Amino acid sequence: MNAAAPDDTTTTGESSLIPTGVLTSRGPEETFEAGRRVGERLKGGEILLLGGALGAGKTVFVKGLAAGLGLDPAEVSSPSFTLVNRHAEGRLLLYHIDLYRLAEGASAAHAVDLDELLADERAVVVIEWAERMGRYPLPSPVWRISIEGDGEEARRISIARVSEETEL
Repeated sequence: MNAAAPDDTTTTGESSLIPTGVLTSRGPEETFEAGRRVGERLKGGEILLLGGALGAGKTVFVKGLAAGLGLDPAEVSSPSFTLVNRHAEGRLLLYHIDLYRLAEGASAAHAVDLDELLADERAVVVIEWAERMGRYPLPSPVWRISIEGDGEEARRISIARVSEETEL
């Protein structure tokens, strides 16, 4: 199955229609398309925890998500060194956060002023390497998106809603 057709899809309530389940992506174009489809369904206020090894396709997924939000995907790059990239020229504001270079614990969230970013209801917040925040409490709605695979092999993109008032 490809990224356009989830293996097991359910909708997750009326606040957002993000499909959940597992997708198979056979290349960057399908990873981009999976992100675009998620981006088209976002309403604002969502938090997406994006996981996967270095080179798994996280930035390609976020480029697609940006396209679904009406943003220019060419403007999206990995925030590994800037920590937070803000994209504001679409129908919603996108904060793309990368915690990879930060020490583990709540200080990672404080280093990027996460509470301030989460206060904007028109924003979508994507956090790469969110596990670095430890048990930092996040307001709902939160989705965990995991991309598995590397090199030339197909990627498995898992999308799951995280329970209310989640701590990582």
